[in-house]
Amino acid sequence: MTDLGPLLERPPTDVVALSLDGHQGTNRARDGVRQTAADNDLDALRLWLSEYTDSPHTLRSYRKEVVRLWLWSTRVRGIPLSSLNREDLLAYEAFLANPATDWTAPARPRRGRERRLFAGPLAPNSVRQTLGILSGLFDYLVAAGYLAGNPLALRRPRRGATAARRAGVERYLDQALWHGVLAFIETLPQTTRREQQHYERVRWLFRLLYGAALRVSEAAQATMGDLMQRRGKWWLHVVGKGGVPGDVPISEALMAELARYRQFHGRPALPSAQESCPLVLSVTGNSARSLTPTALYGVVKDVFRQAAHALEASDPLGAATLRRASPHWLRHTAATHQADAGTDLRYIQKNLRHASLETTAIYLHAEDDRRHAQTTGEAEVAADHR
Repeated sequence: MTDLGPLLERPPTDVVALSLDGHQGTNRARDGVRQTAADNDLDALRLWLSEYTDSPHTLRSYRKEVVRLWLWSTRVRGIPLSSLNREDLLAYEAFLANPATDWTAPARPRRGRERRLFAGPLAPNSVRQTLGILSGLFDYLVAAGYLAGNPLALRRPRRGATAARRAGVERYLDQALWHGVLAFIETLPQTTRREQQHYERVRWLFRLLYGAALRVSEAAQATMGDLMQRRGKWWLHVVGKGGVPGDVPISEALMAELARYRQFHGRPALPSAQESCPLVLSVTGNSARSLTPTALYGVVKDVFRQAAHALEASDPLGAATLRRASPHWLRHTAATHQADAGTDLRYIQKNLRHASLETTAIYLHAEDDRRHAQTTGEAEVAADHR
């Protein structure tokens, strides 16, 4: 398989036959005002991806989907991407759920031109996410005057899509499970210096992601100098999804955790505005090394996996939840706990940097809890639990 990364750096005629490069794609727009100079599929894809260069995590995700679709279109379907129609995309949807064995072969390397592009069949939620990303790509190319239409525009909403959105609301840890994870972190080995370094970083990372409700990409990009004081209160300046900036309130408790983390690595308790070192350091505390979102993701997933194993006997449902959890669940957990505590929804919206209050409202579980308790006659028990 060919890696699309190098393709984006070379003229398309070097890597794909003219019959597949999209010059004569059957879905190409022939009339109207063009908003782009792109005249082949690879240039058009390059243009779309360039819109996300300020969001590395999103760029990696979208680029992966572009690689898969472009290769499937040209190598499996035998047509340029700009010739794909609704029937082709139905076939691609089926392919995502059951990719060919040569696309999933474990012997393929994880990186490079011949890398494996699928670990296996995609789950229904992942298929829906992929098609949503690609629909955004097609909409963009239609708006740019490159394509005549979006072949995914005809796709009818699946009943599962609503269920998936509903499930997304539940991707958080309740108070008991969250404190169970914190308690597990305290059991991590600390015999050797390396084990101590790992423990201190895990302790700080989990509290940071939860305490500031950060995306993992935001935590990876943040520096010590992004922390600032206003009127005696600490704030963290964050550049979030889509390059949108915002300031997140930081509690005294979280600042105390930061002081502990910094002092462990021989730094002053409080950061200065001039510090450019990462907010989450390498395991040894090397300030010149920035961790990638993928690296932080791996640290959190590994702790969730270990915590699930430790909880299996006493709390099998909690263990199952932790096995499904990802770092983003800590952001959901923070928002849910803030909402349960009665924090004004407008403040939670600002903390999460949501454009819409409706997006933030999905974290309002307390009202459902009260309705359930009063309906079932368990109000007193529910009140004690809260």
